Amino acid sequence: MKSLVIERTDLEKLFSTLVGRGYRLIGPTLREAAIVYGEIKTVNDLPIGWTDGQAAGQYRLQRRGDAALFGYNLGPHSWKKENLPPSLRLFSAERRDQSFVIIEEPADELPMAFIGARSCELHAISIQDRVLMQGPFVDPTYARRRNQTLVIAVNCGQAGGTCFCVSMKSGPQATQGFDIALTEVLDGHRHYFLTEVGTTRGAEILNDVPHRAARDVEKAAAQRIVDRTAATMGRKLYTGGLKEFLYSAYENPHWDDVAARCLSCANCTMVCPTCFCTTVEDVTDLSGAHAERWQKWDSCFTADFSYIHGGSVRSSTKSRYRQWLTHKLATWMDQFSTPGCVGCGRCITWCPTGIDITQEVVSLRERQPGRKEQSDGEP
Repeated sequence: MKSLVIERTDLEKLFSTLVGRGYRLIGPTLREAAIVYGEIKTVNDLPIGWTDGQAAGQYRLQRRGDAALFGYNLGPHSWKKENLPPSLRLFSAERRDQSFVIIEEPADELPMAFIGARSCELHAISIQDRVLMQGPFVDPTYARRRNQTLVIAVNCGQAGGTCFCVSMKSGPQATQGFDIALTEVLDGHRHYFLTEVGTTRGAEILNDVPHRAARDVEKAAAQRIVDRTAATMGRKLYTGGLKEFLYSAYENPHWDDVAARCLSCANCTMVCPTCFCTTVEDVTDLSGAHAERWQKWDSCFTADFSYIHGGSVRSSTKSRYRQWLTHKLATWMDQFSTPGCVGCGRCITWCPTGIDITQEVVSLRERQPGRKEQSDGEP
């Protein structure tokens, strides 16, 4: 893959080129004491000089000592909220002449350009693609949005306190799923982006942006940044034999300990970039002349999620947490041939009680009846 260099001063041209080609820019920006994804217009809308400190149940904005544009880890939002909106009206219906007329929702006016997608998030998008676009049942809104979205990835320049993408083989360097990939390099007074082209569409965009071929020293500098990030992950998850272990751990006593701490608040599923569960609600006005059907995010942590005639299949917090973790790391493999976790760490950061999925797996292994140590010393 050919490497190019875009100088920091020329990055604005990339943004204006995308806008000129009809894209709506979605990228990281500061809002309500967090770095979130939202609509942006220029480079100045990015969180320049800001980063985030993260730990289990903790998130804090912090000032950096430089003017990095992408010097943060991950905020609470994922690209899921753009591809699969949290609340989406599917259609409306109006009573006319003793019958109802269906009013279809208009298609989105402008295609989106994602600015700053990380490698773990690209893997999450590919997982949702498999579920919502490539299976026997296609979500038409998701497919329409995805097919016209352009993705500009950014390789991670630092690891977050709760990241474990290396364990999940999903980062920190983007290798798939992007049109253009950037590695931000701040070297003394120099500030530039090592750039890789992933698609023909990405190459066409770069034709309108000043760039040049990267020198070997610039390639090496960018690679050192990615390598350092990979070596300083905040968490690790040992995945050897994990699916089979979880299938055998249904009655593990540690589930009770997790249940005592879990609030069933569904935060972990809301911030997760791969969770795709939705529910459908029909609403009417008081006259009964207007009705709407809405699709909304749902979570396996709610009591109604598994409700059938006679009650909820998973009525306890213990059963809900066990279902969530086992699905992410085991049954998802059987359904979609990939884990349902990409190691972004959001579920750890945004859990109010600081439950850490990586530590829970360790604790489950330690408390499993008949447990045997792994030959490489991993629990």
